[in-house]
Amino acid sequence: AHTHYIIKCIRSVFNFAVDKGFIPNNPTPQLKFKPKDKIKNSLTEKQASLLLKIARDVESPWYPLWATALYTGMRNGELFALQWDCVDLEQGKITIKRSWNRRDGFKDTKSGDDRIVDISPALEPVLKDLYVNRINDFVLPRLQKWDKGEQTRELRSFLMGMGTNMPQIRFHDLRATWATILMSKGLEPVKVMKMGGWKDMETMMIYIRKAGIDVSGSLNGLKLHDHNQIVANVIPMSLS
Repeated sequence: AHTHYIIKCIRSVFNFAVDKGFIPNNPTPQLKFKPKDKIKNSLTEKQASLLLKIARDVESPWYPLWATALYTGMRNGELFALQWDCVDLEQGKITIKRSWNRRDGFKDTKSGDDRIVDISPALEPVLKDLYVNRINDFVLPRLQKWDKGEQTRELRSFLMGMGTNMPQIRFHDLRATWATILMSKGLEPVKVMKMGGWKDMETMMIYIRKAGIDVSGSLNGLKLHDHNQIVANVIPMSLS
C-alpha cells in the first residue's frame, strides 16, 4: 500500500509536467499492486488474559490502558481522548465521540460518527478505581511514554518479558484482538463492526479472517475414515 501511494505521487508530478508542456509524456511505468492478504498477529484470548494478569500483578502503569483497549476495541487516539463525561458507570456504557493525533490534536473519531460500547463487567472495577483516583477529566493516566507515541514499543517490551511464545504485536493490534475474540465467541460481525466503528464490511473481513469465522466448522461433515476403528484380527488359513 505504501509503495502504491509513492508511485501515485510520482505519477501525479509527471502528469503535472505533461499538462504544462514541460515533457511530452509521463515516463512513470504502469505498475499494478495487489496487497498480499496476510493475517497479522493478534493475541489469543488466553494470551490477552495472561497479559492483563501479569500487568496487574506487577502494577504496570500501562495496565488500565491495555485493559480498556482489550475490553472496548477503542483506537489509540480514542483512548487518549476519552474523558469522564463519556463514561456512564451506572448504565454500563462508554460513548466514543473524540479522538486525538499529533497533527490535529483533539478531533472527531476517524469515521466522524459517535458510537457506544458496553462496559464489560470485568472492566468495570478498573474504571471505578480510575474514577476514584482521578486527577483530571481524562479517564486514562497521562503516561509520558504514551505522550511520546511509544505505546507499541512498551507493549512489545512487556510481551517479550513474558516469554518467547507471546507475539510481538503493535498497540493497534489490541483492537484486532478485541474483535477476533468477540467474533470467535459467536457475536455477530455486524455488532462488532458497529461497536468498533468500522464503516464497511470489506474492512471487517480482515478481522473475520483473523478469527477464522468464515471457515469455522466448514469441515465438520467431512469424514473419510475412522482412525480408532477396531481392526478385525485376521487368522491365516492353512490348506494342509
